[in-house]
Amino acid sequence: MNFEGIYTPAVTPYTNGTIDKKAFAEVLESLIEAKVHGIIVAGSTGEYYAQTAQERFDLAAHAKEVIGKRLPLIVGTGATRTEDSVEYAKAAKEIGAEAILVSSPPYALPTERENAVHALTIDRAANLPIMLYNYPARMGVMMGDEYFSRVGKSKNVVAIKESSGEMGNLHLLARKFPHISLSCGWDDQALEFFAWGAKSWVCAGSNFLPREHVALYEACVVEKNFDKGRQIMTAMLPLMDVLECGKFVQSIKFGCELNGLKVGEVRAPLRPLNSEEKRTLQTVITTLKRSVAHITSGANYA
Repeated sequence: MNFEGIYTPAVTPYTNGTIDKKAFAEVLESLIEAKVHGIIVAGSTGEYYAQTAQERFDLAAHAKEVIGKRLPLIVGTGATRTEDSVEYAKAAKEIGAEAILVSSPPYALPTERENAVHALTIDRAANLPIMLYNYPARMGVMMGDEYFSRVGKSKNVVAIKESSGEMGNLHLLARKFPHISLSCGWDDQALEFFAWGAKSWVCAGSNFLPREHVALYEACVVEKNFDKGRQIMTAMLPLMDVLECGKFVQSIKFGCELNGLKVGEVRAPLRPLNSEEKRTLQTVITTLKRSVAHITSGANYA
């Protein structure tokens, strides 16, 4: 499997605290209609950490039923216990998912060797294409040189969502492990990722601004027009600043609500945005849409 384009880690809609499968189907259909290139379930944006194992199994199966073969489905396997991640990976195989997302186990703080054994155990259980997910801010450990040297020997490890924010790790991957396809996982570095050869971007904001995220990908990767890409990125940076203010999933869900998608609130321990936060986000989104529409219309390139 080739990871190219915009991959959306889909939000999970709730009604009265229960997963709303009808609303979830509407979220998935909206992404398909907007022409994103793949969908991820059980990612951080989907609040996998606040769901039971059965909810995660059911949600992934429902996503596959809705999506069918129209887009690739990638299922997250994140869990502290290797045994649990293995079960999520096996379930992904059973429903016909195209790939799995493999992260470091949170809280455990494994060494790079231990973390590699964790990933390769999941790999053996599913034998599916793997996108690694390096997010040390949440997991507590960095995937580094030793880790990549070990897991990179598997033919299934084909891509990585690099979310460390460390440019040195981006350079390490691009130079020493070019067979592991780069995917941007740190939104305000998207332009740099594309310059270093990334061909995909896993971006939560594409839940409610899919076309704008696709526009940046197309400018940089398809058109190779980095002047245009810089202009789009400039328009998007204010949104990225807002999203990193501490209420990330809440902001993504509010953006979906502005698009008419009934996704409900976040699960505890998170709390919803307040009125001022909603007004700020709405203003930023409105300005971003207007700016990107102007850029992509060709007005700047007449």
